Amino acid sequence: MSSYAILVDGGFIKRKLGSARAPMTAENFEAFIDRLRAEPCLQGLRLHRIYFYDAVPFEGEAKKPLNGGKVNFGASPIVARSKRLHVDLVRVPYVALRMGELGFRGWQLKTMPLPEEQDTVEITATDLVPVIQQKGVDMRLGLDIAALTLKDQVKVIVLVAGDSDFVPAMKFARREGAQLFLAPLGHGIKEPMREHADLVLEIT
Repeated sequence: MSSYAILVDGGFIKRKLGSARAPMTAENFEAFIDRLRAEPCLQGLRLHRIYFYDAVPFEGEAKKPLNGGKVNFGASPIVARSKRLHVDLVRVPYVALRMGELGFRGWQLKTMPLPEEQDTVEITATDLVPVIQQKGVDMRLGLDIAALTLKDQVKVIVLVAGDSDFVPAMKFARREGAQLFLAPLGHGIKEPMREHADLVLEIT
């Protein structure tokens, strides 16, 4: 029996299945996986594994400019929530976490309307937000696609994502003989993603 793997962009699916007020939970994720596995195109195939790509929360400290004091990112409720989610996800059958990392890159201004009738504005510490960048996640996803196809571990890859940066990995999978199914969860994808998917699954 042929096998398939589900590769999930964690940042993407957390935005699609959750919100700031009601973040995605492992239960939400498992319910989504159940719907996905019920798709007719996957019937008769054996699930190899579900890969969930995310980043370890940044828990460092940083001094905020403009006498804003020191910020302890590790004390944020978002960090605690992310760590809890990762613990819960590894308990979901067939799930394997692939973790990158988050790095602090300084501060930037919040998006705010600029006054039309003055040529200067006053900026305070409360107008600044941290710049946190994700590293290594997309690379791990691309490497797993290469490994799964080159080792002939699966015949079908189901990619849950909406970022066109994954197009080179999608093209690689198809060149190596795998079928690539894309699940964009209703996200407006760019034409290259649609072009290099064998099937776009209309599932939300």
